[in-house]
Amino acid sequence: MKINNILISQPLSGGSDSPYLKLCKNKNVKIDFRSFIEVKGASSSDIRKQKINFSDFTVVLFISKKSVDHYFRLAKSMRFKVPISMKYICQTETIAYYLQKYIVYRKRKIHIGNKSFQDILPYINKYPKEKFFLPSSDILKPEIPNMLNKLNIFWKRGILYKTTSSDLSDLKHICYDILVFFSPAEIKSLFENFPNFDQNGIKIATFGKNTLDAASKAGLKIDIKVPTPEFPSMAMALEKYIK
Repeated sequence: MKINNILISQPLSGGSDSPYLKLCKNKNVKIDFRSFIEVKGASSSDIRKQKINFSDFTVVLFISKKSVDHYFRLAKSMRFKVPISMKYICQTETIAYYLQKYIVYRKRKIHIGNKSFQDILPYINKYPKEKFFLPSSDILKPEIPNMLNKLNIFWKRGILYKTTSSDLSDLKHICYDILVFFSPAEIKSLFENFPNFDQNGIKIATFGKNTLDAASKAGLKIDIKVPTPEFPSMAMALEKYIK
């Protein structure tokens, strides 16, 4: 099967340096970018309904860049001045680097994990008497609260933003050779928009175990599974698949 067009279920990132744009040029394929999900930030009243007071916490656990954005957005709207003494534990270096958008690193206590949430558990254990705040979306991997509950610490989760499905009705009559997904929420959006979706030869590419599991449970046949040791990125896997 010749691959002519691909739909990526996220907006284009990386600008002109995007590996997907290079893929278009190298393989002579058309790639469209369309966000299957939308993020809606919680309001100050939503936070109060969750009985959350930002001043109660001494350590913030950041597991995504969006959680950083919405934490500081709400802190500002609720007139909470984040103290210099606040400690931060970031799941990845990328998140820690992004945190510099809001704070000056000097004199701040910041701990950085490698990749998974499990990587930051040793840092959490360093502060058994602190109070931990976990800002997140309404979608959270169940293993995260499970791991925190096993520690002898005080922690609380705050839902600072919610993920909803985008309106994809304009894609109803558009056909693609490959659909690319990066999260379970995007799989959910596909079937919320098109309950009778028939794969009918369309190739499916997924990134991450949770996305793969969601696609499998939805009855999809997955043709491209990323990451692998050979193909750590989706762009690399697509380039190899297209041949």
